[in-house]
Amino acid sequence: MNEDKLLNKKDVIKKGFEFLSKDPVLRYLISQLGNKIDAKERFNSNHAVAICNLIIEQQISFRAAITIKSKFKKLIGGLSNSEIINLDNNKVQSIGLSFRKVEYMKNVLIFFEKNNHRFENSSNDEVFEKLISIKGVGKWTCEMFLIFVLFRPDIFSFGDIALINSIKKNYNVNSKTEIEKIVNNYKPYRSIASLILWASVESDTFFKKSIS
Repeated sequence: MNEDKLLNKKDVIKKGFEFLSKDPVLRYLISQLGNKIDAKERFNSNHAVAICNLIIEQQISFRAAITIKSKFKKLIGGLSNSEIINLDNNKVQSIGLSFRKVEYMKNVLIFFEKNNHRFENSSNDEVFEKLISIKGVGKWTCEMFLIFVLFRPDIFSFGDIALINSIKKNYNVNSKTEIEKIVNNYKPYRSIASLILWASVESDTFFKKSIS
């Protein structure tokens, strides 16, 4: 990530924090966790590898994902996308992946070898349309790609269990209607709110504890 893009992302995060601080829950979480938000987290200029890492994260714990992604990074160090495609599937599986995930990751790499699409210049809908066509890439993966790789500031994943649980714990709500109303108030910085809500879960820091 070049310096200009990094500075721009930091500026967007700062503006997002200022806007979201109108919400007392997020104001508290930002005061506790805001300095831990990393604009480069999960970013990779190699979009194929970035999505492979997101596939690794699918349906496993945050800590397990960190371990497997670290092993994947070591495994593919210095390799081109075509060389990663040619890695033996059993070798890729050995880092802790299912056969299906390895297949999905290879599908992604093959897609990017065959397509030269500029995702940075695409609308959110166009990103979804292109990526959903890859077997193994679903809505959640597209949303994470938009948030962490393309850094679109107003994305929220209602299918992310950690995000939903963070809202439930921090706001003491349970209904879908209540959650949707809260998330709607985050616009146009739903991605930034998501970063804070994830940090809340990962660090076990919740608003309720601040007023107990």
